Amino acid sequence: SVMMYLDMNSFFASCEQQDNPALRNRPIGVITHPSANACVIAPSVEAKKFGVKTGMRLGECRELCPQIIPVLCRPQRYRDFHVRIMKVLCSYCDDVLPKSIDEAVMNFTSYRKVYSDFTALARQIKADIYRTCGEYVKCSIGIAPNAFLAKLATELQKPDGLVEITPDNIDEHLSKLKLTDLPGIAKANERRLLTIGIRSPLQMRHSSEPLLRKAFGGVVGNYWYKRLHFMEVDMYKNNYRGMSAGRTLSRQQREDPQALESMLISLCTRLEQRMVKQEVFCGEVCFAIKYHDGTRWDTKIKLANPTQDAMDMRKYILQKIHAFEDERKGAKLFSNKTQHMLVSISAFVTQKLMQYSLFENTIRKDEARRAMYRIKDDYGKNSVRRAAEIIQHDVMRDAIGFGSVKDLYDGNNFNHYLLEEDTIGAKEKRTPRKELISDDTPDWEMNQDPDEREAYLVRKQEQENNPDKRVVKKPEYKKVTYYDAWGG
Repeated sequence: SVMMYLDMNSFFASCEQQDNPALRNRPIGVITHPSANACVIAPSVEAKKFGVKTGMRLGECRELCPQIIPVLCRPQRYRDFHVRIMKVLCSYCDDVLPKSIDEAVMNFTSYRKVYSDFTALARQIKADIYRTCGEYVKCSIGIAPNAFLAKLATELQKPDGLVEITPDNIDEHLSKLKLTDLPGIAKANERRLLTIGIRSPLQMRHSSEPLLRKAFGGVVGNYWYKRLHFMEVDMYKNNYRGMSAGRTLSRQQREDPQALESMLISLCTRLEQRMVKQEVFCGEVCFAIKYHDGTRWDTKIKLANPTQDAMDMRKYILQKIHAFEDERKGAKLFSNKTQHMLVSISAFVTQKLMQYSLFENTIRKDEARRAMYRIKDDYGKNSVRRAAEIIQHDVMRDAIGFGSVKDLYDGNNFNHYLLEEDTIGAKEKRTPRKELISDDTPDWEMNQDPDEREAYLVRKQEQENNPDKRVVKKPEYKKVTYYDAWGG
């Protein structure tokens, strides 16, 4: 087998540096909201050199790197870059599995007669990504007989790395690593291995399968043995076991009871959107609230008739909330101490196996819902909305994670109402799979918004005339200066 793993380096930060030359070669940290205590979700390569890590609070980052520049995240822009990168990969290989927003694995096993030198091929893929996205969007590529070792290879050389792990050099690479350097081995699993006398990845590779099974307490040990002996256990596509949508609430939202209920609608709508995309209905709904003092309240609702409707999910959750509040004689679950809200769904039934009630006419409602998302797909996500969505439209800021991106893809079809601009006729503008522009002008320059580019050039000219002038924005409600790449 020949697996090639691609890992984008400091992806969100690199996208910001590519779009805004003023941020290049400077330590930046991408944050979700303008706050002195904001969480840095993506430090740049320059910031990492000072010890800044993903998940640190901005204040902690400033202690390590006083000159760090906070940059507001732009999820839509990162999705656009992700799609461009995946189109490059799909132009070389049909078997591409996106693992997250910034990672993907390619199975070149059936291409061994097509490509003779996979190291040279990896360099060519890198060059195409730079041409399509820009020179500051860099990646590390690992090549190995299975996906796990290919991913490990990407960790051995960063940024802009290229490493191949083979049966001849695997022991050499493993001898330089600690147990926790292996993807999937954290402190808990390290303790398991140390307990039975395994103290290094090299020793782990040369341990017997029964010993690893004993260490991990079951079949997981078999998987680790196979991974370290070039067998494939990670290249498969899971069906959904569950979906969830959650948000940490801002101070303004916690103080507004209407915003809390609107957030619930937003979370249910997100899950509805994903179920329509995957053509499933849920038979179980869970809801959880976490408070500032660490306490939480949660409930589980098993549905007699599986649903796909956001308003139904909201109704069932509110029924449970009101029943609990009535038992507690008016105690309110939604309060200014609410920190986090989560809705999750499971027990899925596929659309083809769905059995409808004889007494409720839900078929037409389900057809209308699917039609609504088809319109969103063709004409943009704001082309049609429910009244409830209009009321709570701005309550939940767009966000993006590093987890699964299955909802962005369905075979060759992109989920475009998540990915592209809201313009009529956007569907006709999409680049088909395995087709790339051939013009010498980089794709990122061709697709730059003219208004944004003109505004940037004006600011750049102002900076040249007055070098001490910086483009900053100071929110009135926070004592923090953050850098918005386009001043928006």
